[in-house]
Amino acid sequence: MADRYLHFTGTAPGRFLTRRLGLPRPAPLRRWSPGTPSLDGPLLHLTAGDSAITRELGALLATTGLDVTDRAERPAGIVLDATAVTAPGGLTAVHAALHPVIRSLAPGGRVVVVGVRPSADDHHQAAAQQALEGFTRSLGKEVGRGSTVQLLRIAPGAVAPTESTLRFLLSPRSAYLSGQVIELTPAAPDPVADWTAPLAGRTALVTGAARGIGASVAGVLARDGARVICLDVPQVRDELARTAEELGGTALPLDITADDTADRIAAAAPDGLDVLVHNAGITRDRRLANMPAERWTSVVDVNLDSVLRTTDALLKAGTVNRGGRIVATASIAGIAGNNGQTNYAASKAGIIGLVRALAPHAAADHGVTVNAVAPGFIETKMTAAVPLLIREAGRRMNSLAQGGLPVDVAETTAWFAQPASTAVNGQIVRVCGQSLLGA
Repeated sequence: MADRYLHFTGTAPGRFLTRRLGLPRPAPLRRWSPGTPSLDGPLLHLTAGDSAITRELGALLATTGLDVTDRAERPAGIVLDATAVTAPGGLTAVHAALHPVIRSLAPGGRVVVVGVRPSADDHHQAAAQQALEGFTRSLGKEVGRGSTVQLLRIAPGAVAPTESTLRFLLSPRSAYLSGQVIELTPAAPDPVADWTAPLAGRTALVTGAARGIGASVAGVLARDGARVICLDVPQVRDELARTAEELGGTALPLDITADDTADRIAAAAPDGLDVLVHNAGITRDRRLANMPAERWTSVVDVNLDSVLRTTDALLKAGTVNRGGRIVATASIAGIAGNNGQTNYAASKAGIIGLVRALAPHAAADHGVTVNAVAPGFIETKMTAAVPLLIREAGRRMNSLAQGGLPVDVAETTAWFAQPASTAVNGQIVRVCGQSLLGA
């Protein structure tokens, strides 16, 4: 659905009125396209002190193909290495590095602050590194003009696995992510021969793939080289077949709650799955006092219980190959709650619990990573049906002052799915423009 307010604010009368009335002024986001695969400008690399990670990170950035410099008048992106900050005094260097350059960040720019996990043994270091979280979340609300800010925490001696994440965060693919904290674990990434097709030779299955976010996820995975199996309920068989045909994939009409789901998925992927995306979900909204048991049970069964059952069965059977990726769909409703959605919020919060608990065991026992996307307000047929005032509030109540698109969720999923993203495990990444809900 078109965002008429976003279009209006780009006109001369719109700019005048929004300035005079103090209204949100969203900037059109620059997303990935074949003609705009990367940021339009240099990447400024700054440091706040010196650590064992500093030189290694600098060397890695130099090999990514990004235009990295230590001096730029109009940088398209800024990477600040704050891994050396071990006490509150070190935060002065963070201010000193960014204060002179933050105004010069180009519209639609990217800021990535690199830190390390707060220590459980050194409360001074923990205080300083945790301070970076408040800093980046606040800066994300200040930069404006479609720019974003993230905090990336990496482990000492494990800089190499950050490449896929840096490439994603410092690109148009991350247009609707801001204010996120991403922690990487030490892990050896699988090599990527071609970064324009990082999923070449891999098989992916996406549930709920007939339309909306699921169809977009399937499309981006196919764009990145994957062979895609599109799964959705038999009631949308024709739409599912069209989506699969457009992508050169396979349609699998199947109710994800069926007892034989895992067996039928395994039969459709005789060589196993490299990427499993749990996107299927439903809503049956009512306040708890007015919600019959059927509405509660159906939502929990589709959104959570079927994900648990299918994942367990596919891992046990070895259908998800070693080096595989499991990506589940949570929601900011599961983080912040939502009026009239106790069932939906419970199911999506359950997905978060699933990911955090399963991720370390899946990696250790099966060589598989488990992560989740948590969409905020995404422009779909479902949100188009929301009453106007509520819809406008959902769009504007984030740092980018607009709704996201299905492709924003898809790009984040594709980053999780990359073979080079082995270090990204157990993460819940909100695709919400840094929503004020649950912030």
